[in-house]
Amino acid sequence: MKINEIRVYQVDLPLKEGKYNWSDGNSVEVFDSTVVAVETDEGTIGYGECCPLGSTYLPAYAEGVRSGLAEIGDSLIGCDPTQISLVNQRMDSVLRGHPYVKSAVDVACWDILGKSTGLPIYTLLGGKMQDQVTLYRAISQEEPEQMAKKISGYREEGYVKFQLKVGGDPNTDIERIRSCRGILGKDDVLVADANTGWVLHEAVRVADAVSDLDVYIEQPCASYESCLAVRRRTSRPFILDESIMGFDSLLRGIADEAMDIINLKISKVGGLSRARAMRDLCASRGIGMTIEDTWGGDIVTATIAHLAQSTPAAVSFSATDFNSYVTRSIASG
Repeated sequence: MKINEIRVYQVDLPLKEGKYNWSDGNSVEVFDSTVVAVETDEGTIGYGECCPLGSTYLPAYAEGVRSGLAEIGDSLIGCDPTQISLVNQRMDSVLRGHPYVKSAVDVACWDILGKSTGLPIYTLLGGKMQDQVTLYRAISQEEPEQMAKKISGYREEGYVKFQLKVGGDPNTDIERIRSCRGILGKDDVLVADANTGWVLHEAVRVADAVSDLDVYIEQPCASYESCLAVRRRTSRPFILDESIMGFDSLLRGIADEAMDIINLKISKVGGLSRARAMRDLCASRGIGMTIEDTWGGDIVTATIAHLAQSTPAAVSFSATDFNSYVTRSIASG
């Protein structure tokens, strides 16, 4: 089996809520997603998707996905897509870094492998470890009462884990956290996700002000060192996201005991192949994980679902259904 064509599609994904806000005044109304179709000489087609969260969240952006694919695409013609490690080796030899560019191709190759073997991707990733995966809901940054109101609505839909977008004014953030925790039950989970929005003294102040609450603190500061300093000053469970860019940062975090949980974003680390390896390392060390991505539609959501289902329940903190946030469906099945 050989790759004989790679097609790339740009897809707009408008948000159902109209706008999504996070730290430092960042927002998005329409996600710019890229869908990749990898076709073989036997007629099998695999699909992958990559959707960066704008250009200010991570060192990634939507046009960069498509530009990078144009750079590596020709070198993949003739490769066997079921030899996924060799495909990744080829991509790395043609384009240094930029793992998000390669993610959709990696996922498409896993799709081809699943179709050619007749096996679900979760089986190929290690087996079905969970029948059901708990989803979280991200709550866009707004006034405290509006965020609490949205949590109430999503709670009625069945969500029990909520990722609260903070990282703004510390006084308002403290109010956001207290208002939202106050309407939740004891079995509900609240994560205060600052998305790097606080500087060190602000993060320490907020963490101390909510120390009596059942809340997780996520990525309070931009630098790993500042996050580690906050981690060492709070008893709240601690999550790293933006600081975990790949194996090197994950190994450093484990060695420093810098986090209890990571957000494992599939495209950020280069696709399912590297995400699976990082997942297995976390599982071996007892590090919890939210299995997710930077954003996306149906294909990203399906990819998340397969990796999450093959993750041991004990270290599976949550996952997400990004396709439910947008108004447009791009796949069926």
